[in-house]
Amino acid sequence: MLSLQHAYPGHPKGSIHNLLLPDRSLLLYPSADAVIILSAQSLALVRALAFGEVFPGVPGEISSISVDSGMKLIVAAIANRVATWSLSGVQNDVWRVHSSLILPQDHIVTTLDSKSGLLAIGTTRGLSVYTLILENDLPTWSQKWIVSFKHTPALIRFAPSLAYIATTTQVNNAIRLYSTTTGREIQAIPHPRPVSSFSWRLSSASSRDELILYTTTVDSTLRIFLPVLDSPQHLQLHASIELFSSASYSLVSQQPQYRASTVFHLDGHALRQSLDVLLKQDLEDTNFRRLRDIKDENWDIFFRVVGDGGIILTAVANIDRRPPTLLYHFTLHHSPPSFMPDPPSHLFIFPSSKVSTDLTMVTSPPLTSLKLSLYDFFDGKKDGLKLVARRLTRAIGEETGILHFLRTPEGEGLGVIRKDCTGENWSLDAPTSILTRKGAWTATDLAVVLDRGRNFATYTRTNGTLTLHTQPSVTLYVPAIKSLFTLPSNSGHDSIIGIGDGFSIAHILVSGNGTDHPPSLSLHSYSQLPITFSPTTVMVPVDPMAWVHRDSWTEYDALLSVSESGELAFWKPESEGLSHFRSVKKVANGSSNEQGSEWRCTGQVKTDRRNIRKARCSSMKKTALVSVVSDGEELTIWDSKESEFASGLEYHRIFCDSINDLDWTSTPDMQSILAVGFLHHVELICQQRMTYFDEGPGWSTCWKIEIGNFIPYSISDSIWLTGGSLLVGAGHQMLLYGSGRNKETESLFEYVARNNGPLQDYHPQILLQCLLWDKVELVKEIIVSLAKAIEISFLSRWTWHSLPVERFFKEDYGQTAIIHRKRYTVLFDGPGLNTDEEEGFGRSLVLGLIERLEANPLPHLTPNEHAHLLVLIQTTLEIDEQSRALDSNGLRYLISMRSFYILNRRASSPSSPESQGSVPRGTIRRERLRYRDMTWAFHSESQELLLKASEAACNGKIGWSDARALGIAIWLSSIDSLKAQIENIARNEYMFNDTRDPTRCSLFYFALGKVKLVHGLWKRAAWHKEQALMLKFLSNDFTQPRWRTAALKNAFALLSKQRFEYAAAFFLLGGSLKDAVNVCVKQLNDFQLAVVIARIVEQSNDGPVLLSILKNIVVPIAFQDGNRWLASWAFWLLHRRDLSVRILITPLRELVDALEIPVEDIGEPHYDDPSLALLFSQLRSKTLQTAKGNSEISGRLEFNFVLQIARVFCRMGCHVLALDLVRSWSFEHPVIHEKEQSTTADSNRTPSPSTSRRTMFSLHRRRSSMMIDMEIPSFPPTRKASPERKPTPIPEEPIKNEGDLFARKAGLGNLMQSAKHDVKVQEFDMNVFF
Repeated sequence: MLSLQHAYPGHPKGSIHNLLLPDRSLLLYPSADAVIILSAQSLALVRALAFGEVFPGVPGEISSISVDSGMKLIVAAIANRVATWSLSGVQNDVWRVHSSLILPQDHIVTTLDSKSGLLAIGTTRGLSVYTLILENDLPTWSQKWIVSFKHTPALIRFAPSLAYIATTTQVNNAIRLYSTTTGREIQAIPHPRPVSSFSWRLSSASSRDELILYTTTVDSTLRIFLPVLDSPQHLQLHASIELFSSASYSLVSQQPQYRASTVFHLDGHALRQSLDVLLKQDLEDTNFRRLRDIKDENWDIFFRVVGDGGIILTAVANIDRRPPTLLYHFTLHHSPPSFMPDPPSHLFIFPSSKVSTDLTMVTSPPLTSLKLSLYDFFDGKKDGLKLVARRLTRAIGEETGILHFLRTPEGEGLGVIRKDCTGENWSLDAPTSILTRKGAWTATDLAVVLDRGRNFATYTRTNGTLTLHTQPSVTLYVPAIKSLFTLPSNSGHDSIIGIGDGFSIAHILVSGNGTDHPPSLSLHSYSQLPITFSPTTVMVPVDPMAWVHRDSWTEYDALLSVSESGELAFWKPESEGLSHFRSVKKVANGSSNEQGSEWRCTGQVKTDRRNIRKARCSSMKKTALVSVVSDGEELTIWDSKESEFASGLEYHRIFCDSINDLDWTSTPDMQSILAVGFLHHVELICQQRMTYFDEGPGWSTCWKIEIGNFIPYSISDSIWLTGGSLLVGAGHQMLLYGSGRNKETESLFEYVARNNGPLQDYHPQILLQCLLWDKVELVKEIIVSLAKAIEISFLSRWTWHSLPVERFFKEDYGQTAIIHRKRYTVLFDGPGLNTDEEEGFGRSLVLGLIERLEANPLPHLTPNEHAHLLVLIQTTLEIDEQSRALDSNGLRYLISMRSFYILNRRASSPSSPESQGSVPRGTIRRERLRYRDMTWAFHSESQELLLKASEAACNGKIGWSDARALGIAIWLSSIDSLKAQIENIARNEYMFNDTRDPTRCSLFYFALGKVKLVHGLWKRAAWHKEQALMLKFLSNDFTQPRWRTAALKNAFALLSKQRFEYAAAFFLLGGSLKDAVNVCVKQLNDFQLAVVIARIVEQSNDGPVLLSILKNIVVPIAFQDGNRWLASWAFWLLHRRDLSVRILITPLRELVDALEIPVEDIGEPHYDDPSLALLFSQLRSKTLQTAKGNSEISGRLEFNFVLQIARVFCRMGCHVLALDLVRSWSFEHPVIHEKEQSTTADSNRTPSPSTSRRTMFSLHRRRSSMMIDMEIPSFPPTRKASPERKPTPIPEEPIKNEGDLFARKAGLGNLMQSAKHDVKVQEFDMNVFF
């Protein structure tokens, strides 16, 4: 998603070296305390080698480097220390520390040269040569000799034969040759002017021992020195190439810019390699013959760049021939002015590849890479020399380490603050993702960057002066401030906000258009932030990156304050005069004479975090906090919408590494992305879509940027720029990451939108929620559209056309008629007529669609989502075919059960991530269904069908682990059915394996009272060592107190041996049900087992032991886990159905305080399930008790609850369902209507479940009757008096009081009176309710 687009490692200020590898060419130069390695072709950063890797903590800048191309060594020096790196032989792209050398303190290194294990070092004291040896298997440099110099050496070069060393000094014009063996001076070669550079020539045609030296003086005259025949070790001048020998005198004299030129020798090896490939072509023209002569005659080519950018090629012939008097030179080519602004100081050529006719040319300054096409160049074409890449020119102070970054509000301007308090302003070109330096400032206290990086302002604390650096510059006195930042403005310039002592806020306006009106600064307002709560420790601006995406009417906060106690407060300007905060749209005539402003708090969030070290707030008011804890640093992300339904905490993670910086950005669809910076990497954290299919945190790491593999510095700061670009600062270098322009690769913003944005209609998440909310006909329509789209995609590219939004608002009122009409037609039309095809949705369409999806899964669906899509399509078909047999709640359970087995099957497969040791999001095996799913089955009227489906899912053999996972003990209401199922479970437990162990099933059979059956099973267990004892013991009569006591004693003995399940069985045998369920709860940690035993033994759902389990065990567990589904089920069985409804909405603490429930710990509220609203809408008017509970829920609370569920829908990607919810929810009071008269046939007919599968969002279609399940008058309300309750204010709630609660209670009283006066028992048909 994000890759390195551009690096800014600093420009070379000294010599540049090259290294030719088999597969690429590298450039190397020193910058600050690092050796920078670039690709010669693209100038892309390959690696930076920090001197601190070898000598940690040594200050200074690298003075000289050398590259040994033979041994692949890099040598660098700072002061008297020398460090060496080598290229790994195994990993060809890894540089490792090779060796080190420390010279005497006064030997400051000025120049280096390394070749074939020899190292020449020029210092302020002279010249020395070292040899590389192995000492204890470690490479070590051993001094060979040292020679004292009067003057400091400037350049050192080994001769190709390694027999001689050539040196120059900074104060004379001579090159001196020294013997490598002895250090004795051999020759001094004088020059008329100072020597700027020199190099030895290595020719394949000549002997390696022959000396050929090229020197260049400061007047750009190149001289060629060769030995004479009678003295092969003595060099003499044989040729001189100056500007006048390459261009005519009249041309040079008429154009003074010609006099500034530089000349370079082109590498013969690279030139010949390119010519070998080029001359294989069958061409015959002047240029081609000239190129052939260069190769055949082995001419040396010299490249001269003159002042106007023109290029002169000079050839020197016969260098390899003898006698050397035959040597001559001539101008080969003269090109017109090119795009080289100034003659470069360095020039290299490299072969582009082994099969390419082009060469790569690198010049500096500025560091530039060019593609040289020899044939086109000699032909005078413009494509002969093409620009490939160019680095920025060198700026003063760029080698200073980066302290932190600044940014303009829209992210197109950048400020770089360095450790010496200097800085630069940069501008980002969004289309190309290239940063351009616009200016720089000297040391100052504070600085801000304005107007997309074009301008900047600095602040000096000593005199309180704010200076806007424009032409001309503008100053303004501002009271003492501690920090500066900018915010968008309508005036055409960004506004400056300063935060002073005591959190005073200074607002400075920048005006003027630079032409008719000169720039000016004005202090618009200076006010105090009205903080009244605990002391504030942190004040930071809200990140404005997303404001440019918003509409002008949207208001937003500008400041975030964090108190010592961890309380977050959001602040916005109160005065309408600050209109620049309310719109990012630019206007030409911004005003600066507005009235003073105030700030008001728009919301608070209590985080209970202490020791907060860092805080950052996004445009969408997502706040990231870093606090110090005992085991590291804690990162938390908070939402500003704190309410009774959400604490605001969305993400929590503890890091062992220290967090260096935080920064937010925003996508065009308003999704927030957090960059968390560490020492050597940056983690990008984005919000994840909530889903029923995958389990995982609300936020997760979506990308990780590692710089440790090529940058040795630690990260000082990272900051988001526009377009999703992330700038990382490490040492003095900047790295710009972005998505690039590769359309085939998914960008960061696309990834975030796919993982947290609105979903397509066919996504299984949408289909599942539509099925849960009874939008079956809509799902069928989507499936038909999906089948058509897939069929079309075989002929063309895949496209999906979403259904109109209005289709999601329609209710399935006509569903019953459609179903009945279809069944009727099938009954009488015979087998030959396929009505499914006429209707569109049918078995043939579904089977064909599933077959295509299995062969070609849809794009951007995870394997889990793809599997669920197939199941939901198949389930919809079954709903359509069996709609009169299964009710809506049964359907919900069936879908969840199938999803449960899909997830576990994938997590348990050998190829799953879990089985391989890595468990990503969504692949963790689950132990059981959620209590939500069990609750649906509990309220279903099709439990027998669900029981059969559960047995089928377990291949007809349900063991207790399966029954516990499916929650059968919780949702199966019939005692007779439960007993039959437990007997089946006992039989399956006994038949679990070939051993046929009676101890596995004894607990269940004893609960059923079948002691003799267990006795018979023991008769068959001849292999069991306890057979004789158990046969003797079970032959007794356990109705007698004596044998019951014996059973209890054995139970306690089994407890001591930790045979807990068997101990519970003996407690049942001894008649102690209470002890048996205690063992199940405390030792086995299985309250479902305790519930099923209590229900079977007590033969009732109202037994005292069962009610005790529910009240003392299940309800506290539900509160501790924050599980409202489990608590609702428990209260329903406890005949507190009013609480069963209230628990779905009311904050848990309020219920605990009102009911005095023995709960020590209350878990997270868990309002992240839209089905809570579905269950609430279903139960609140089901019985008189639930109506009473509904009356004790204020309209305000219900209103906020619906908004919370709508937010959850949006977090799940179901935005259209959120819209349907808020537009269709009904806040009607519960009412009782007398049952309408009906015929006997109608009253005996079982209501069709399809009639209940209507759109649950539209709740105006109430039940026609209500079950009376409480005495009138009933017990007092469990809710505290409403006027005493003071909920946390939420800005979006317009309701100011809870007067509706009194109306609800009054309505409930009228409801009870009408029920007491009008309702007659004989009018009620109980089949309607159950």
